[in-house]
Amino acid sequence: MMKLISLLFISTLVFAADNEIYVDQSGATANIDLEQLGSGNIIGGLNSSAGSLTALDLDGISMTLDINQIGDTNKFLGDLLGDTITGFFEFDGDSNTFTIQGDPTNTYGIDNSNYNVDVTGSTNTFTLDHGTSALAATLDLDWIIQGDGNTFDFDINYDGGTSYVDVDGDSNTVNFTGSGYAGGYFYLDQTGNSRTFNITQASTQDNDWLKIISISGTSASTVCVVQNDQGTSTSC
Repeated sequence: MMKLISLLFISTLVFAADNEIYVDQSGATANIDLEQLGSGNIIGGLNSSAGSLTALDLDGISMTLDINQIGDTNKFLGDLLGDTITGFFEFDGDSNTFTIQGDPTNTYGIDNSNYNVDVTGSTNTFTLDHGTSALAATLDLDWIIQGDGNTFDFDINYDGGTSYVDVDGDSNTVNFTGSGYAGGYFYLDQTGNSRTFNITQASTQDNDWLKIISISGTSASTVCVVQNDQGTSTSC
């Protein structure tokens, strides 16, 4: 059975408080479209309470997500349990928090995933754990980041995948850890000053590939790269 959820929430400072969407969705196939316009918006799980946000729970073999949060101080927290996941995420604003875990309970193995993330704004925090409890077969990850002072943490446990991150702004931090059996490809294209990048690749049975294009002007960027064929992470 295919299920379709399409929600549009708009808040104003005059008439409404923060918007909140809580989702617990299960089914073989799902298309989910969520959009929030305003500040202080929340997308999370049904067990959330005042001052405590739990993850929304999306459970299905195949799902497509289209998530848009436009505004400041918004929060998105989600657990995605599926075999094939396609996600389109757009965040436009400052001081937002975005956290995703891909199949943290190893229910389906999250074999095929494609994440497209477009971020515009400053002082945002983004965390992606993919294949949290087991190896994910393939991953296509595309991030476009425009803004200053953003922090991005990637922990990818996959059997082959491509990660593309394009960063345009000052003083951003990217932490990437890729591990698993088959190799992964990580491509980083950055323009701006005073960047910090910590990249660890640790595949056990195949090659890892890394390409960095860095244009930082007159200021120095910090780049740390660790490649370890033993499958264990070594800190920068």
